[in-house]
Amino acid sequence: MTQRRFRIGIDTGGTFTDVVAFDEQTGELVTTKTPSTPSDPAEGFLAGIDKVLGQAGLPAGSGDAITAVSHGTTVATNQLLEGKVERLGFITNAGYEAVLEIARQSVPDGYGNSYFWVKPDRIVSREHVLGVEGRLDWTGEEIRPFDVEGARTVARWFRDAGIDTIGVCFLHAYANDAHEEAMRAVIAEEHPDAIVSISSQVLREYREYERSMTTLVDAAVKPKVSAYVRRIADRLATYTHGTDAAGATRGTVPFYVMKSNGGVLSADEVVHQPITTVLSGPAAGALGAALIAKVAGFDRVLTCDGGGTSTDVSVVIDGEPTLTTEGSVGVFPSKIPMIDVVTVGAGGGSIAWLSPEGTLKVGPASAGADPGPLCYAKGGTDVTITDAHVVLGRIPPHLLGGEIGLDVEAARTGLTDLSAKLGISLEQAATGVLEISAWNQANALRQITVKRGLDVRDFALTTFGGSGSLLLCRLMDVLDIPTVLVPPNPGNVSAFGLLTVDVKNDYVQTAVRLADELDADEVAGIVDRLTAQAAEALAAEGFGAGEQRFARTADLRYFGQAFEVRVPMPDGSLDDAALASVADAFHAEHRALYGYDFAGDPSQQVEWVNLRVSGIGPIQRPEIRRHEVVDEPGSPEPRTSRPVCFDAETGYVDTPIYDRAALRPGQRVFGPAVIEEFGSTIPLHPGFVARIDPYANVVVTREENAR
Repeated sequence: MTQRRFRIGIDTGGTFTDVVAFDEQTGELVTTKTPSTPSDPAEGFLAGIDKVLGQAGLPAGSGDAITAVSHGTTVATNQLLEGKVERLGFITNAGYEAVLEIARQSVPDGYGNSYFWVKPDRIVSREHVLGVEGRLDWTGEEIRPFDVEGARTVARWFRDAGIDTIGVCFLHAYANDAHEEAMRAVIAEEHPDAIVSISSQVLREYREYERSMTTLVDAAVKPKVSAYVRRIADRLATYTHGTDAAGATRGTVPFYVMKSNGGVLSADEVVHQPITTVLSGPAAGALGAALIAKVAGFDRVLTCDGGGTSTDVSVVIDGEPTLTTEGSVGVFPSKIPMIDVVTVGAGGGSIAWLSPEGTLKVGPASAGADPGPLCYAKGGTDVTITDAHVVLGRIPPHLLGGEIGLDVEAARTGLTDLSAKLGISLEQAATGVLEISAWNQANALRQITVKRGLDVRDFALTTFGGSGSLLLCRLMDVLDIPTVLVPPNPGNVSAFGLLTVDVKNDYVQTAVRLADELDADEVAGIVDRLTAQAAEALAAEGFGAGEQRFARTADLRYFGQAFEVRVPMPDGSLDDAALASVADAFHAEHRALYGYDFAGDPSQQVEWVNLRVSGIGPIQRPEIRRHEVVDEPGSPEPRTSRPVCFDAETGYVDTPIYDRAALRPGQRVFGPAVIEEFGSTIPLHPGFVARIDPYANVVVTREENAR
C-alpha cells in the first residue's frame, strides 16, 4: 500500500487536460498533459491522474497515494458562452416582472454602436416570469405580507409547465430573506423536483437587476455543474478508495473545485454554489502566473493564457491578480467576486475565415479538440491558427513531445486554398492569420490596461498555456512591452495554480449609510455575523479556529455616485476611529483610480454601501526553487534545425531548435530560434533574445535591451 503524499491539480481544457502533482514529502513537482475527453470528462480526468502518478514512479491505479485533488473546470463558462440556457423560470415581486427587460441602459461600445445594437434575449423568456404579492422596504421591514396562496399557484404553474429550474429574487431580500425562504418552502411542497436558487443566498447585495441576473445564472448552471461535479467526485472516490495498514477502509480524499474569486471550495459545497465556478479555469492560471512572476521579481504583470479555444488575459499588481464584482460571462452579468479576466477567441483552434467582403478574419469560432485543426487529421475542414504555425515551421510536426503527430501537408493544403481565395502567397496567408490573432490578443491586453488608465509599457507579460507563448515577440512589438516571462511547463501553469490557492468563501451584506450616520456597533455586528458564517464554512471544510483567516473589506463611494470603490477594513475592533481610517483609505484609493478625491471637502459626503468578509483556509504551497547560475554558463547547443518562416517577405530560413530542458540558468538564446518543450513552444523572432533566469523561466527581451 502506498503512503499518501501527492496533492494533484487538474485543469480540464477543450483540447488537453493539464495535470500537476505536488509531492508534499519532497516538494517535487511532476507535470503532464493528456487529451481531454469531451464526451466524458471523467475519463480524461482519471487518465491524467494515472499518467502523472506513473511519471512519479507509481503503478497505474495508485489512488491511495493522493492526499487531495483541486480541479479547474469550464463547464459553467462554456454553457453560458454558448447560450445553452433552457426551461428556466423566474419569480419576483408582483408588478416587477419586467425587471429583466428594463435591465440597464448601457450600450456596448458607446454611442457609435447605439443605432445598431439590439438587446440580447433575456435569460428567461417573459412568459416564464411570474410575480408574487408581498413587499419589504430597503431596511427589511415588511410593508405587505407574503402571499402564500399566490405563491402556491405560481409554484404549481411551473410544475405543470415542466420548468424544473427556478430563480427567486424579491425586492430588498438582501436585508431580510424571510419572503424568499417562504417562497422556497412553498416550491419544495408544490414542486419538489425543482432546482431553486434564491438571491439572499447567491448575492446578499442590492441592485435588483444584477442580483436577479446573478441568481438566474446560478440556477441556470446548477443542473449541469452539479451533475458534472458529482460524476467526477464519484469516480475519484472509487479511484482513491483504499485501506490503511490495519486493513480499515480509508475515507475519500478531499476534492476541491476552483472558484472565480481565487480560492477553492469542496465539491460538496460547489454543488450548492455553482455560479462561483464561472471563471474557474482562467482564475487558476492567473494565480499561478502571478506567484511565478512575483518570485522572479516582477510585481506588475499582465498574464496571457493561450489555450485551444481562447486566450484569457488579466492584470497582476503587487503580486495579486485584480478582483472585480462587475464581471460578466458572455452577455450575462454575474455580480460575484471574481478575478478580473478578459477572454478573446484567439486560441490554437480558432478558425480563419473570409467575411462576405472577402476580408480575412480569425475566430472566435474554434475547431475545438474534435475534429480540431486540419493538422490533427481527425476530419477538420477549417484552417486554424495551429495550422498556420505548423506550416510556417514555428511549431514542430507533433504535440506533447511526439505523442500526437501532426499532418503538415493537410494544413498546407488548407492554407493553399485560403491563399488562392485571397490572391496572395501561402506564406502571406499563414503570417496574416497569425498577425490577426496577435492583434486580437493585443486588443484584449489593451482592454485591461489602457482602457482602465494603466500604461501597458509599465508591465511585464507572462505567457503560458499551450499556445500562449507562440506570438509573444509580435505582442512585444505591437504593445511595446519590454519583457516577457515564460514559466517552466507553461502549458501546465493553470494546473499548477490550483495547488497554490487557499480554500476561500465570500460573504456580503448591503448596508447603505452616510458616513456621518454610521453606527460603529451596527457595522461591527454585521461584520461579526459575516465572519461567523465564514468561520462555520471553514470549519466544515476541516479548518480549525487557529487555522482560519479573515479578510474584511467595505465598498464606499461619494454620495451621488453610482458605483463603489472597495477598500480594506482593519483587523480588530471596528470603533469610530477604525471606520474613519477606512474612509481615509477610500479617499486615497479613489485618487489612485480616478486622479482626484474630495478628502477634506465637507460638502462631499462619503457613503458606505456593502460590507464584505472573506474566509480563508490556508494550504501548503509548492516552493518555486532557485537554481544556481554559473559565472560562465556557455552558449547552448541547438538540438537540431529546420526551416522556419518569421516573415512572409524573407521566407523560410534554417533555424536552430533548442530543447528547453537542456538550457541552464544564465544561458542565452538569440533569435531567430525556436525553443521547444513537452507542452509548449517559443518562436524567437530575429532581434530578440531569451535568457534563462535562476527559476528556470525564459525571459525574453529585445537584443538592445538584453542584460
